[in-house]
Formats: sequence, structure tokens, C-alpha cells
Amino acid sequence: MDWINCISPQRSGKYKSTSSSRSEYQRDYDRLIFSSAFRRLQNKTQVYALPGNVFVHNRLTHSLEVSSVGRSIGTLVGEHLVNEPSILRNAAASEFYKYELPYVISAACLAHDVGNPPFGHSGEKAISYFFEKNESSLKHLFSASEWKDLCNFEGNANALHILTTNYTGKVTGGQSLTFTTLASILKYPCEAMAMSKAQKHTKKYGFFQCDRQQFLEIAKATNMVEDHSIGGGLTCYKRHPFVYLVEAADDICYRVIDMEDAHRIGILTNEHVVDCFCSIIKDLNRPEVKISKINTRLAQLEDKNERVAYLRAKLINALILECVDVFIANKDSIIAGTWNDTLVDNIENRSIELKKANDISIKMIYNHRSVIEVELAAFNVLSELLELFIMPKLKTKHNHIEEKTMMLIPPQFIPENKNASHYDQVIRIVDFIAGMTDGFATELYRKSKGIEIAAHR
Repeated sequence: MDWINCISPQRSGKYKSTSSSRSEYQRDYDRLIFSSAFRRLQNKTQVYALPGNVFVHNRLTHSLEVSSVGRSIGTLVGEHLVNEPSILRNAAASEFYKYELPYVISAACLAHDVGNPPFGHSGEKAISYFFEKNESSLKHLFSASEWKDLCNFEGNANALHILTTNYTGKVTGGQSLTFTTLASILKYPCEAMAMSKAQKHTKKYGFFQCDRQQFLEIAKATNMVEDHSIGGGLTCYKRHPFVYLVEAADDICYRVIDMEDAHRIGILTNEHVVDCFCSIIKDLNRPEVKISKINTRLAQLEDKNERVAYLRAKLINALILECVDVFIANKDSIIAGTWNDTLVDNIENRSIELKKANDISIKMIYNHRSVIEVELAAFNVLSELLELFIMPKLKTKHNHIEEKTMMLIPPQFIPENKNASHYDQVIRIVDFIAGMTDGFATELYRKSKGIEIAAHR
């Protein structure tokens, strides 16, 4: 892999490029903005359940902000890479790094969470737990690698699935995005059986067994580096270099903005957040971000939310600049596939204040009562829905209620092949449920349990 052959305009579904006023990568961004999977993020939990009239981020607002940060990172990195000797000698590559890299990163940032189920990461755990608790009755129906997918449900793998699957009755190739953009969201480019905590790129997995061929096409087209250290015939690759930029944008946003949300709903005090943000900015010591000017501006702001918002912008800017410097400093090992770190983790290892802030978030935000309540709700709601749809699907004969239940599954989630394997049928059901919004999943759960009776339409 090098900085020229890691780019591919090839698209899922094998659509050929057509002339347009927009570039291939601008079209990726637009397709995602208008996609149903992206719109559904507006009613999916980020961290906190939507608390009435108090604004906190949902998955959609989070993804839009990550995309904005990613565009800035992509622009700055592109300005550096365009001066690489090999790129200077290649007109097409120069054009890409000057103008297109920001679109690739911003599009990938839009897509990075489309595979997340209802109720955030709690939903992932709930889906995995359903299969774990039903191991004795279900495991024998699947191969070892298929079962590993199901009892370790992964939103990252589901994102690739949603973006590339040929759904029944719909166009082939899913969203038909370029392989460059798709490679940029493959944070964990390995199969579930290859997962290992030893390296960043194998901490989780990035594709379901049903999407293996699509993954391999992307890896080949973008010249991703195969990881032979895993062994056992398992599929595993090193990360595409653009993944680090998408990941950094996501890490910056959730580390900073989750604290802003915690302030808005009263979990963290204004003094706590202001002191924390100022301490990190001082610790980073970026020459472009003057702490003296920040203090002067803070003294003029009386509104508490505005003080936090102002510091949030300054801190994000400082972290963007720091991430770009880390990427450029390690670009040779990143393109070679030998770098086992993340941009923000690298900064945190040198910043005591950033580490303190993350520790505060884990203790006071992610383990707050309201977050735990969402996790409990997710387990109950999603477990019941999976039970409702999966158990009848695996039977050859259905009673009257089971037949009616099967009629609730949208046609796009029913495999065209009537002899589809148990795995292919179950993945489609999981796909159906994972695509639900928090509100729809809760409503269907209440109706299925008789808590709420459906009104006639």
C-alpha cells in the first residue's frame, strides 16, 4: 500500500462512474445525507435518553459534528500529504489530496454510526446477550464463525452490511459508495474469529460472514495490508490509513461533547467543565490556541452554556491540530500498517489532563443512573423483539400467532433465496431490529406485550 494506490473510485454494486458536476466523493457524502439509515439516527441514543425539552446529542447530531471535525482533519492532512514526492509526481493523486480527501473523511464520518442499533452501545450488548442466553437451543444451527458474529454483535460490522447489502426489492450495492469511503470506516478490518485485545485493529471486528466477499473486494481495491500474524486461515487486515482520521474525529467529539451534554442536564457543574476544558487546552499548549485570549473572552461571557460552548470549540480546534501533527509524524508506519495506536490515545498518553477528563467521563457520565437505565431498557426491549421474530423464523411450521408475527417483517429483510441458510435469515432479522429507532423499538415492544393497543389507521 502507498498513498496513491490506497485510493479507489470503484463502488459497491459495480456501478460505473458517470459524468457529474460533483466528484465521486462528493456524491458519497450526498448519498449518505439522503439515506434512510442516516436519517434514522435522529432517534437513536448517543449516551443519554432524550430528556424532554433539554437538548442533548442523538446519533444524528453526533455524526454531523463528527463529519464537520473530520472534514477539517482531512483538509489539513491533505495539505501535508500533497507535498509527498510520489504524490507530487502523480496529477490524479495531487488532485485527490488537495480537494477530495476532506469529502472522503467527512462522508465516512457520516457513515461511522449507521450500523448502531437502538439505545446506543447498550443495544449492541443486548443483541449479543440474546444469543448468549439462547446458546443451548441456537448454536448448533450455525458454524463457529457465524455464531461468533451473532453473540458478539458489532455496530461497525453492521455499518458495512447496511451500506453494501443487496436488500430484497431494492437496488444492488446498497448505497453504492466508493471503496475509498468504505475502507475509511473499517476500524476493525478482521472477522469475529480473529478478534484479539493485543492490537487496536483487532479489538473488535469489522464484517459479518455474509459480507466477507464484499470486504475482500474493498481490501484488494484499496491495497490494504494483510495481517499474517493472526494465523489459522482467519481473515485480518491492517487498517486503511484514512481510518485513523475518521476515528480521531469521532474520539474528539464524544470526549468533548459528552461532557457538554452532561453539563446541560446537570450531571457536571459549570465550574467543573470549564476548569476541565481549560486545563486540557493549557496542557496541549498549542501555539495557535492562546490561553490568554481564551481567559479574556471567558471573562466577557456570563451565560454558563455559552462559556462551555466557547471552550468546546477551542478545545476541539486544539485537538484537531494535535491529531494532524501525530498523523503526519507517524505517516510512514501508518501507511505501512505497523502503527498500533490511535491519534487521540497517543495524545492522551502525553496529556495528564486529557486522561483525567476521560476518567471523569467513565465514572460520572457513562455510569450515571440515567445511562444505566437506558442499558436496562435496551436489554428488555431488544431481547423481547429478537425472541418474537427469530424463534419463529427458525421453525419449519408456525402457529397462527407466529404466522402473523412473520407478516410484520418488511419484505426487504426477507432473503430472496427461499433456501437461505439459518445464518442469512437471522442476520436479516437482526438487521431489521438493529435498524429500528429507539422510539419504534419501544413502541413495537409495548404493542407486542399488550401494554399498548395499536390504533386503527
